[in-house]
Amino acid sequence: MAEHHQISESKHKSSLTSAATYSGNGRSSTAAAERDGMAGAGGGLSGGLSQPAGWQSLLSFTILFLACLAGFSSRLFAVIRFESIIHEFDPWFNYRSTHHLTSNGFYEFLNWFDERAWYPLGRIVGGTVYPGLMVTAGLIHYVLNLLHLTVHIRDVCVFLAPVFSGLTSISTFLLTRELWNQGAGLLAACFIAIVPGYISRSVAGSFDNEGIAIFALQFTYYLWVKSVKTGSVFWAIGCCLSYFYMVRTRTQMLLIVLFIFCLFHDPYSTFYILGLILSMQIPFVGFQPIRTSEHMAAAVSDMLMFTCAVGLPMQADKLLYRCHTTGTHPAVCVHAGVSVSVAFSSNIVCVSPPGYIAPWSGRFYSLWDTGYAKIHIPIIASVSEHQPTTWVSFFFDLHILVCTFPAGLWFCIRNINDERVFVALYAISAVYFAGVMVRLMLTLTPVVCMLSAVAFSSVFEHYLGDDMKRQSPPAEDSSDEDDRKNAGNLYDKAGKVRKHVSEQEKPEEGLGPNIKSIVTMLMLMLLMMFAVHCTWVTSNAYSSPSVVLASYNHDGSRNILDDFREAYYWLRQNTDEHARVMSWWDYGYQIAGMANRTTLVDNNTWNNSHIALVGKAMSSNESAAYDIMRSLDVDYVLIIFGGVIGYSGDDINKFLWMVRIAEGEHPKDIRESDYFTPQGEFRVDKAGSPTLLNCLMYKMSYYRFGEMQLDFRTPPGFDRTRNAEIGNKDIKLKHLEEAFTSEHWLVRIYKVKRLENRDRLEGKLRSTDVLRQKYTSKKTAKRKRGFIRNKLSMKKGKKMTKKSL
Repeated sequence: MAEHHQISESKHKSSLTSAATYSGNGRSSTAAAERDGMAGAGGGLSGGLSQPAGWQSLLSFTILFLACLAGFSSRLFAVIRFESIIHEFDPWFNYRSTHHLTSNGFYEFLNWFDERAWYPLGRIVGGTVYPGLMVTAGLIHYVLNLLHLTVHIRDVCVFLAPVFSGLTSISTFLLTRELWNQGAGLLAACFIAIVPGYISRSVAGSFDNEGIAIFALQFTYYLWVKSVKTGSVFWAIGCCLSYFYMVRTRTQMLLIVLFIFCLFHDPYSTFYILGLILSMQIPFVGFQPIRTSEHMAAAVSDMLMFTCAVGLPMQADKLLYRCHTTGTHPAVCVHAGVSVSVAFSSNIVCVSPPGYIAPWSGRFYSLWDTGYAKIHIPIIASVSEHQPTTWVSFFFDLHILVCTFPAGLWFCIRNINDERVFVALYAISAVYFAGVMVRLMLTLTPVVCMLSAVAFSSVFEHYLGDDMKRQSPPAEDSSDEDDRKNAGNLYDKAGKVRKHVSEQEKPEEGLGPNIKSIVTMLMLMLLMMFAVHCTWVTSNAYSSPSVVLASYNHDGSRNILDDFREAYYWLRQNTDEHARVMSWWDYGYQIAGMANRTTLVDNNTWNNSHIALVGKAMSSNESAAYDIMRSLDVDYVLIIFGGVIGYSGDDINKFLWMVRIAEGEHPKDIRESDYFTPQGEFRVDKAGSPTLLNCLMYKMSYYRFGEMQLDFRTPPGFDRTRNAEIGNKDIKLKHLEEAFTSEHWLVRIYKVKRLENRDRLEGKLRSTDVLRQKYTSKKTAKRKRGFIRNKLSMKKGKKMTKKSL
């Protein structure tokens, strides 16, 4: 027993950054230390803290708590600098839906028909949204009211993402601890708490699905790894429940695709059946898991497992079992991959043509071909988040973790086991998808944090653990028997090799501590630079709401540009309650949320034809656009113009996407080439295309702008965003009239004129002979015979005969 105590104590001292010495299968080997700690803890708390395990648990809890606190605090820059407000575009619809949920109840929310969206079509909200975000915020608001804590639902929505960032740190800690050890888990929790790749979608006010989805994703992965390691149905059922919550938050990305590589595990059957049934309870999901091609891989995998368990010969079953138990995971993966490919291909060939299974969607094709969306689905390519990721974005969002992430992946592959196969496949898949689409950087960030934590933890164990081993050589010698029992303990063997080399090369003993100190200081400097970078990026790049803009003067003072809320408030106060506003789809959610007015299109983008009709109106001349607006009963038109303040996200810069989307539905009326110069340039000056200079968007943007001189160094009508003097300064509007322009000309609203009572005569007015109207006095007027002014004269002609009639 004393020998066993020395072995466990020496293993505990060999690591200062982890909870247990690294072992080949990734499981913690602290059972002996915990038993010693419990034996000495008979007195209570003081006895527990007197043991190393007690202090270690307290230190781990403190670090994890500080990581959660840092994650919550770093996301409050926007609230401190501006105010508690909902950011961006999509969060405004989520907030409006949550407000309706808390005001009318869950069943009213599921049956809610929103008549203010997609006029004249409307939208059934309950069947077209993932309700997890709204239900979560509504449940928190309900619990706070039960506790007599009066909090407005808006504040709950604003602070929901920062709160869940702390829970994400905890779930990442649990997952990384299962994959490697406790020290790596603590580092991963600290990384994901402040990394910009996750903060960009979870700052205070960003009330979107991604704010809670990453927590659901990490926690589902943790429960899946636990079920794989233990083979317990209990953990598999817990994984199903977590998966159900994750599907409600729109984050079933990569999950099923990765789970199928762990085919020969009992939890997968439980997970697939229960997870499938639970996910189909969501109205928006419905029968998609069994009727779409994207979900067929999971179904084929489950059928393959059933076939292997029932129909395969005993020899094949023994072969698969031997491959699995001996650790030859590549053989299992190759066999599974070939089997799935054959079954999957035959299933698609037999089932898809008759129409039982829906074909691949355009969004799925766009993940494999980056140019597909621009050609076939321009509405997807028009979103900036759907563009390919640049190398600068990787460094900007991940910093030093980009470099350490491959090292952690190499450590996992070098010491492979079941759960590390899963995380390696997750990492490789996430790297590819993050390179295809900017918004998928969010799915890459968690695995980068985990594998970087593995790399840093391994380096710290290597350079901080050997000195402790040298101080206790008897304990190292006594661990030979334990190493023989645990043949997979690769770290202890590597440690002995390093010790043996150091004993042979005695002249290098003096350089050892210096090298370790230098490496340790370099690692700490990298971590410090990472923390500074994360704080700067969060403060300057990701904490500015798009609804409220800010500019800085030469003396450092700040100017608040509140044009968006000013325009939406004007719409709410000065227009009819049932007024219909036409704008580009980017601003639909904000108009409905802040102005409470009916919109034609919004950010849901479910009806491409309706969006194309709005794009056609914007890119046509005023008369043609007026006919479209009359057919849609439009009362007001709202546009964004940034030529005065240099705002690059205005509608002129988005105009070509309006043309492309309209051309896809109306190729005979709209052609993209008509809006370019003969040299192929898109210009707004005098050299611009005549079609562009006379279209509705150009006229509404630059109306009265030609009279404005912004600076004595620039001529009137100089566009600061395009750095050009506009080509058409004398703009006259026939069917529209300016209703409102914000202080900095950022938002402009035009009212659509109604038809006149009588159509104007196209011919010339009847001329009057003014010279014949002579002056007559009152005396002569009484004796003079009167006459009728402008009397029509009749000319006599031939009498009409019956034959001519």
